[in-house]
Amino acid sequence: MELKIGTMLILEPMYTEQSEKFRCKVVEKEDDIIYVDYPINDFTKKTAFLLEGAQFHVMFYAEGNSYSFTTKVVGRKNNRIPMIMLSCPPDNEFIKIQRREFVRVETPVDIAIEYRDTFYQFIAQDISAGGLSVRLTQPVKFQENDTVQLTIVLPFVNGEIRYVQTDARIVRIFEENERQLASMQLTDTDDVDKQHIVRLCFERQLLQRKKELNEL
Repeated sequence: MELKIGTMLILEPMYTEQSEKFRCKVVEKEDDIIYVDYPINDFTKKTAFLLEGAQFHVMFYAEGNSYSFTTKVVGRKNNRIPMIMLSCPPDNEFIKIQRREFVRVETPVDIAIEYRDTFYQFIAQDISAGGLSVRLTQPVKFQENDTVQLTIVLPFVNGEIRYVQTDARIVRIFEENERQLASMQLTDTDDVDKQHIVRLCFERQLLQRKKELNEL
């Protein structure tokens, strides 16, 4: 799958509390650099001036599928039109976005659960911006359909740590491979926290993809 000239890109800032999106178009390509026209802010409809070194998640649509990758602003260029230079990974490192609203990724993250003034510390088996599964390593008081309060610890590859606090509904408590698990649906996660979880899932997908490529 090749990123072609003329492809529309959607950029989302990686390290900001604000939920923003910018749209731009690929104008030129050169090795591991793509040149795009100046992005337009989706909300204000004004031209955005991106700072050199700023990092973004990129999403684009091609050949009937959606793909994503991470990028960094590496410079500017004036030719026929002013352009911004973005880093670009090889085509085989693009992540295909699943059709489900939230992609669930198997990755261990620390979870603190509060239920009726009782606190538990567990590790998630998988997570998405819509829900997660937790390994129950001790007896719990909550049951299916109960509401609990969660604190989710999100460690990112750059060393940054985010804490997401949200309510969740216990969907199911079950056993799998001799482990007891609780499947939970996140019920009041705000958009910024969802963006943080999506970012974590994207990073873990990218790490897994690179690991698989290195093993070939």
